[in-house]
Amino acid sequence: MLKRYLLCFGLVLWLPCAAMAADFSLRDMQGKTHSLADYRGKWVLVNFWATWCPSCVSELPELISLRAAHKDVEVIGIVMDYGSEKQVAEFSRAHGINYPVVLGSRKLAAQIGDVEVLPTSYLYSPTGEQVGYQAGEVTRASIERYIASMKGS
Repeated sequence: MLKRYLLCFGLVLWLPCAAMAADFSLRDMQGKTHSLADYRGKWVLVNFWATWCPSCVSELPELISLRAAHKDVEVIGIVMDYGSEKQVAEFSRAHGINYPVVLGSRKLAAQIGDVEVLPTSYLYSPTGEQVGYQAGEVTRASIERYIASMKGS
């Protein structure tokens, strides 16, 4: 249990990482496939999380609010270290998750980047460039500020 809690702590600042991302292919729990190319013209936040992680659960309302408030931002949640698909589906419904949820694995995560702690988020620009990375909890405001700073660059 202590190991799980230690995994939930990380940096709290977005780290820039300008690199063109390889296109990923992720199938959500409804069977829909999502690729980075599908979202050209939108910001894409890929968030790795777990149902047992307090920081992950704490940031869910922030991600739900971000997705609801911005038509130009897509959030994709990748749940790691989960019990069962049914458990994740019930958890997602109970928390009102309004974005695609993907059942993750280390192999799937490798398409995106390193995931050493949970939560971990990667941000992609509307051109598909990976522009930010954060190990640790994010907020809607921190993401909005980061996007605004990238637009001003």
